[in-house]
Amino acid sequence: MEEVNLVTPPALERRARRRQPAVSVLKSKLKKSVTCSVPRVRSALTGFFPVVRWLPKYKLREYIWGDLMSGVIVGIILVPQAIAYCLLAGVKPIHGLYTSFYANIIYFLMGTSRHVSVGIFSLMSLMVGQVVYKEMFLAGFDLNEDSPASGPDVVNATLGNNLTAGKLHTVELMGLQCGKECYSISIAASLTFLVGVYQVLMAAFRLGFVSVYLSAPMLDGFATGASFTILTVQAKYLLGLKIPRHQGYGTVVVTWFNIFATIHQTNMCDLITSAISIFVLVAGKEIQERYKDRLKIPLPTELIVVAGATLASHFGELNSNYGSSVSGHIPTGFSPPQVPSFSLMSRLILDAIPLAVISFAFTVSLSEMFAKKNGYTVRPNQEMLAIGFCNIIPSFFHCFTTSAALAKTMVKDSTGCQTQISSLVSALVVLLVLLFFAPCFYALQKCVLACIIIVSLRGALRKFRDVPAKWRASRTDATVWLVTMSATALISVELGLVVGIFFSMFCIIFETQNPKVSLLGRASGSDLYEDLDEYENLMPPPRVQVFRFQAPLYYANKDSFLKSLYKAVGVEPFLELTKRRKAEKKAKKMSSKMVVIGLGLVQRELAFHTIVLDCSAIPFIDSTGTGTFKGLVSEFKEIGVSVLLAHCNTSVIDALQKGQFFGKDDRDMSSLLFHTVHMAVLYASSASAEGKSEDCLV
Repeated sequence: MEEVNLVTPPALERRARRRQPAVSVLKSKLKKSVTCSVPRVRSALTGFFPVVRWLPKYKLREYIWGDLMSGVIVGIILVPQAIAYCLLAGVKPIHGLYTSFYANIIYFLMGTSRHVSVGIFSLMSLMVGQVVYKEMFLAGFDLNEDSPASGPDVVNATLGNNLTAGKLHTVELMGLQCGKECYSISIAASLTFLVGVYQVLMAAFRLGFVSVYLSAPMLDGFATGASFTILTVQAKYLLGLKIPRHQGYGTVVVTWFNIFATIHQTNMCDLITSAISIFVLVAGKEIQERYKDRLKIPLPTELIVVAGATLASHFGELNSNYGSSVSGHIPTGFSPPQVPSFSLMSRLILDAIPLAVISFAFTVSLSEMFAKKNGYTVRPNQEMLAIGFCNIIPSFFHCFTTSAALAKTMVKDSTGCQTQISSLVSALVVLLVLLFFAPCFYALQKCVLACIIIVSLRGALRKFRDVPAKWRASRTDATVWLVTMSATALISVELGLVVGIFFSMFCIIFETQNPKVSLLGRASGSDLYEDLDEYENLMPPPRVQVFRFQAPLYYANKDSFLKSLYKAVGVEPFLELTKRRKAEKKAKKMSSKMVVIGLGLVQRELAFHTIVLDCSAIPFIDSTGTGTFKGLVSEFKEIGVSVLLAHCNTSVIDALQKGQFFGKDDRDMSSLLFHTVHMAVLYASSASAEGKSEDCLV
């Protein structure tokens, strides 16, 4: 048998950390923040406008071709998407072009990522559209986009209220009478202003940590559910159906019900155009994916489809001959700036929160992803400021909410983009359309725009194929994805986000309440202890139980900790003590002969004399956890079992010291706490051997 000696643990002294008083720390920070000097002002300005730092160092010969190429290509892709996504946002196409132009200019000045493309994003457009249509519904406007809203004898089909014959339905806003188009962009601009303010405040108060609660499976599920909602909302355009956009919960279910109820009214011209457009768009995407190594630039499939469809609609007079819905007049130039309506903002305060969080989460994550891929760093806080001002400033110019867009960012990266000069080039492409070519899209059918939106969702909708692989990799992540996707698609986009966040947090809490626990054994010839159920050739230490709990110990899982420990060691102290007391009472009632037998029952020896708690997998404990440890030591002591702690990190040790787990002035620390499991086992064996020898002497 291996000889056991009482080994004194090495003396490790904790560093004395002197904390400065909170008042002095606050004073020093305030003094540093209000100090003004020329270098500090210069640093603040260059930090706020990163373009000032990198533009003077721009390598013209090395970078210019890649930036020009990617800027032109993204601009060509951006124009049809900017017009198309206005269908989702519930505003006129011109506002999508405005948004794309201003967002690219502002991010060029303020962004720290070299590759991110900021502009219109389908998910943001959908969420803006939900709010726009809700407020227009409450204001009494007809939500049927193809209703003769500008003509006389208008009947509001949504509310069923007859409006005054010969008069347009208007709402007073900022002292002026505002019609349907005016009111929709006023809502979108006010909402965008609030979103930007929230994002700037989050940057100012360093609240970027909020994004950590948006897990990757949750965001994936949210994006997929929203994509299904976008597909549903756009399906009516493919068939040329004149049905209003549903308000409230269950948009997907209600919309599909309305589509099938009115499918006999399908416009065959729109249906044929949609089929041809989808075929060409999908074929272009497939060719692009299959031959992406050979093609130096992406195929401008969207632009080809838009140009061909516009010409066909114009010369075929599809609007007048077949009743096909068209984009309508898109003016050239810019509208004069206008202050967002503050009277609307009081109703949009809550609606802006999810947009602000999702917008900055996508922007920061994309920035960091492409920075890591290309070997540079970004400043997340500056990214939040940049996207915030990409929303605040354009809101004065009739724009709606923007975000970083994955598809266009990937195009920039694959076409040789080097800096944000490419965003400036993309903005110039949009500017050319705004100044000269916008009216050319008058005859563009809305069904073609819907096709562009739907085909752009292929990537998100393909994630359904990944569900089995997700399930095999992690059932928890797959469940979070499915719940978030289902809630987003079947209830609403906003509630889907809330459900996803809370459900993913609930899953984490559930994991900590039901963590993996194990008894450990020793590998022969070493001081390594591992799980007896997971590894072979391990020997449990004689009469010592080594228990590992792989989760933080806090108020929510203390009962789980105790139950799992009692089950693992096979003894529950309270029940064992009760049995012994009953046996003792029974022994007292027996005759003097039976007392000896009774005492034998009372003093029966357990299979172990010490429990060593391996705390290496416990990252922190709270006051309830400290109390649990205290109670555990006390309960097992009553039945003659010692409890020792091993491998605690410093935060756990500090919590135990504050809770006086080691007694007054930590007098029992050396006998309760050990740096390694092996040291605790040696100590327990030595202490047991000494105790037995003392009993023998007695």
